[in-house]
Amino acid sequence: MRWPSPRKSEDGKARRSRGRRAELVALLALMMRGWRPVARNLKTPVGEIDLVMRRGSVLAVIEVKTRAQYAEAAESILPQQQARIARATEWLLSQRPDLAALTIRFDAVLVTPGRWPKHLVDAYSRP
Repeated sequence: MRWPSPRKSEDGKARRSRGRRAELVALLALMMRGWRPVARNLKTPVGEIDLVMRRGSVLAVIEVKTRAQYAEAAESILPQQQARIARATEWLLSQRPDLAALTIRFDAVLVTPGRWPKHLVDAYSRP
């Protein structure tokens, strides 16, 4: 798969397309490691969650970031995004009480061109 280089002039459609490809790469990499999808691109009234994955008694709420370097991707998960994801997670749990008994974790998957996605376990805690 050819990965377009990010440009400041890149339009919104191209960014969304690159982000969706990164989410698919992250999803497949996690599934290869035994994770099962619960939701993808979950839109809630309070925000969006990229991936919700389950393995055993762990429910991972995952933010997927794609940048040229892992460090850039990790730094792009801002506190306001973390708060939005936490609110969306609370909404999800209110709608799916069967998930509330699981251990909830906030992870990130960093996707960079030509490298295996990096899964950051407990990338951040609930704000």
